[in-house]
Amino acid sequence: MEEIRPFTGFTPDTIAFLRELKENNYREWFNERKHIYRESLLQPLQSLAAMLSPVMYNIDPLFELRPAKMISRIYRDIRFSPNKDPYKSSMWLNFQQATTHWENYPGFFAEVGTEYLMYGMGLFMPKRKVMDYFREEIGYSRESFREMAQKALDAGFEVAGEEYKRPLSNDLPPFFQPWMQRKSAYVIKKIAVSDQRIFSEAIALQLMEDFTQITDLYRFMMEIVKEAH
Repeated sequence: MEEIRPFTGFTPDTIAFLRELKENNYREWFNERKHIYRESLLQPLQSLAAMLSPVMYNIDPLFELRPAKMISRIYRDIRFSPNKDPYKSSMWLNFQQATTHWENYPGFFAEVGTEYLMYGMGLFMPKRKVMDYFREEIGYSRESFREMAQKALDAGFEVAGEEYKRPLSNDLPPFFQPWMQRKSAYVIKKIAVSDQRIFSEAIALQLMEDFTQITDLYRFMMEIVKEAH
């Protein structure tokens, strides 16, 4: 097995490869440049995953930390999709507990694409039951939740997730509504690929800092999931 190198950042070739792949999304083009994919995209992602792993282990020692399990595939599953492009124009890594029902568990992710490095944490595809518990617990623990949520906002994260078409009735102040009115709830942050931090170790240090800032929010969500089960 090839040794994972220290993370020194992505490179301009990483972004160039993804942009060119978006415009030339077919097997012949990709196969001729598979060495560029491995060197400029896959290898830095593996190195980033390895560098982040000790910090993420401290957040949750049950996280799946094997690179092969944490990093997405470049190949798209086109069997049931109207989009028949064989390759994705972004790749990501995620930190989540190993489970057969990953949709209901919170997790962290970092995704590199053609325009942004995007990262965040939350519940991405939970069942309604999980979100019902989530809303209930926010109501019970509103002040401690406000503190956790504010810490995420202060770190530059935004609340995201699919919203209900009709607002759910509740008596909480406006601060809580972005969390209460969603079918899924997570926080995300985007860094433009023009930001030079992406091309050095600095982006890994930024991820460590920001993920640490939202650790309490992650643990709050994990407790919700345990209650819902």
